[in-house]
Amino acid sequence: QVQLVESGGGLVQPGGSLRLSCAASGFTFSRYAMSWYRQAPGKERELVATITNTATTVKGRFTISRDNARNTVYLQMNSLKPEDTAVYYCNVFKDREDYWGKGTLVTVSS
Repeated sequence: QVQLVESGGGLVQPGGSLRLSCAASGFTFSRYAMSWYRQAPGKERELVATITNTATTVKGRFTISRDNARNTVYLQMNSLKPEDTAVYYCNVFKDREDYWGKGTLVTVSS
């Protein structure tokens, strides 16, 4: 079965950086686009970045990358701001179904 496990969240000061990781299993990772979403308190979940094997789409200051040998997708977040505080989720859309990890909390605060 599809499993997505996020890690790397935590508390960081404004201007700092974090790298999130999402370890995937249960499907042929290299064949699918992978995405990062986030959900801030009281707000709807929003798309942050998507990566295929040939292209990336990113909103804002972040960088998405993938390692098909490790079945892992990353989100590099630099120059973090308090408004980046959210739970960050890994996502794959496979066989007409969305799969989600449990999320990792990023808190940007001084």
